[in-house]
Amino acid sequence: MAHGQKSPRWALTQGSFSLALGLSFFSLLLFLLTVSATDEFDYYSWQSDNFHNGRFYTKQPQCVDIPADLRLCHNVGYKTMRLPNLLDHETMAEVKQQAGSWVPLLAKRCHADTQLFLCSLFAPVCLDRHIYPCRSLCEAVRNSCAPMMESYGFPWPEMLTCDKFPIDNDLCIPMQTVRASSPTGTRVCPPCDNELKADNIMEHYCASDFVLKMKIKEVKKEKGDRKLIAAQKKKKVLKQGMLRKKDLKKLTLYIKNGANCPCSQLDNLGSNFLIMGRKVDQQLLLVSIHKWDKKSKELKFAIKYMKSHQCPTYHTVFQ
Repeated sequence: MAHGQKSPRWALTQGSFSLALGLSFFSLLLFLLTVSATDEFDYYSWQSDNFHNGRFYTKQPQCVDIPADLRLCHNVGYKTMRLPNLLDHETMAEVKQQAGSWVPLLAKRCHADTQLFLCSLFAPVCLDRHIYPCRSLCEAVRNSCAPMMESYGFPWPEMLTCDKFPIDNDLCIPMQTVRASSPTGTRVCPPCDNELKADNIMEHYCASDFVLKMKIKEVKKEKGDRKLIAAQKKKKVLKQGMLRKKDLKKLTLYIKNGANCPCSQLDNLGSNFLIMGRKVDQQLLLVSIHKWDKKSKELKFAIKYMKSHQCPTYHTVFQ
């Protein structure tokens, strides 16, 4: 295809195309349902000059209901999705397996359009053609969420490189929310911004390499990070993962880029803490922290559930 030439699958009249650009996401879907009725069914994913991953699927595209246990997208605003999806997942089992690792990020509310962006890829709306997220939508979500992901030791993944997606003057899903910027330094440290709820605890439990009940002796600032030094008292290991015995003897945890963000849990170090973390390179990064509240039914339930719960097996998408 010549440089700059539009694919015939996306060729609309100039007037119709201009109209589509002005529509909101859900209005855009209604518009496409009408203009696509006369088009031949297309089994290929769209390719532009900057997106060369189109392929022929081994199964014919099909519309399926978004199941309730696809937690990332079950309340996204539409009820059916297209398989294969835009990430080359051909079965619902694969979609659920891979989408599950993104649920904790959604709970962080790093951008109002995070769900819209992710679900446009994991659970694309069921039309006779794929509609990709606009590059500006990807960039907005990335700019808000990548710093939070980095605090957990996760880079923005290669599969979500924003240059892969169409620019805004192509037919694509635009950003729906204009996000007001927060004053610098007021955002709570991500590991500290978690409700003490059983489902929330279990999501972080599965996303963490290790989980401990322990006391914290001291908190320091170091090169833009916050450093948590564990007390020498005995620690209860709820999930050992990659932790070695020598790690437990002199345990030091870090809140990445967390030197100045608020963390109310660390205002008083007198109690025990439920600590969840990941080992990244040679550092132990804090994923979640809760005060150990003996009266909390949510905490009691989660701790009991940890003993029998089998976390989903998936290779992390944050690579």
